[in-house]
Amino acid sequence: MKISIPQIFSISTKAQFNETALNIFRYQAENCLVYKEFISHLAVKPAEISQVNEIPYLPISFFKTHRVVSDNATEEIVFSSSGTTGMSQSKHFVTDVAVYEDSFNKAFQQFYGIAKDTCILALLPSYLERDGSSLIYMVDALLKQSEHPESGYFLHNHEDLYKRLQERQNSGQKTILIGVTYALLDFLDTYAINFPELIVMETGGMKGKRKEMVREELHNILKAGFGVNFIHSEYGMTELLSQAYSSGNGIFDCPPWMKVVLRDTNDPLTLLEKNQTGGINIIDLANINSCSFIATQDLGRVFPDGSFEVLGRFDNADIRGCNLLVQ
Repeated sequence: MKISIPQIFSISTKAQFNETALNIFRYQAENCLVYKEFISHLAVKPAEISQVNEIPYLPISFFKTHRVVSDNATEEIVFSSSGTTGMSQSKHFVTDVAVYEDSFNKAFQQFYGIAKDTCILALLPSYLERDGSSLIYMVDALLKQSEHPESGYFLHNHEDLYKRLQERQNSGQKTILIGVTYALLDFLDTYAINFPELIVMETGGMKGKRKEMVREELHNILKAGFGVNFIHSEYGMTELLSQAYSSGNGIFDCPPWMKVVLRDTNDPLTLLEKNQTGGINIIDLANINSCSFIATQDLGRVFPDGSFEVLGRFDNADIRGCNLLVQ
């Protein structure tokens, strides 16, 4: 059984999501050998799974030790996590990169509009300085779509970025600054601007450059430094092909083909009700050629409307390159 990609990105109701999720589960339970073996060890029989809340979630650590794919195609690209020295990297073997492109383009358009109408400034030095970043792949594509000549990357040239922000403020055109957390703070060590219309999007990650801080403290510094009322955030990871976005206060919303549910931290096979705190499980239907049902190492809370908040990490979890802030 093969699920059509248009079917995934045309989901608009809970019923459509659940039906597609069950179909993808059955497909991956048969064709993703790592997931198939994992399920068998749990004594789960895929034919008996009739509800989405019965689907098992593959621990995200499997991406460090296995090739998690659901078809026999050769990978078109391999995304890898950053990690630190001596830490094993997660690898995502993507056999159809066009699905990833569909996913991030449609999600970006849903939350921020068409990229060609937006000036995008990227302050992502640590991602640019390594290979295999799925974030850089996405930002590269969005920059190419942007029709603003001022769009582009800024490595460590903070003076140029400051001048560009001043120009953008005077132009009155829509501008997004997307940056890794420590680099945004480094910029504000020297410069400050009052640019209320600017969308500042932090991707998380101190990468050992600075001490970790609670989200409220971080966002207050960024809001004061850039003169904005809210700090936006992007929640994504190497092992997924979809991203959730926050327009402020650390509350994330998913695109229609992505969903976050919580598991009991003491019993990972038990799902929790909303408004409780637990481990974050993600259903990413765009990840059809890999595994769409991932148990992450993040802790969070899901609200009745399906939005969610990231509260931190499991104590024994590796600190991934794009780790979000402990609250």
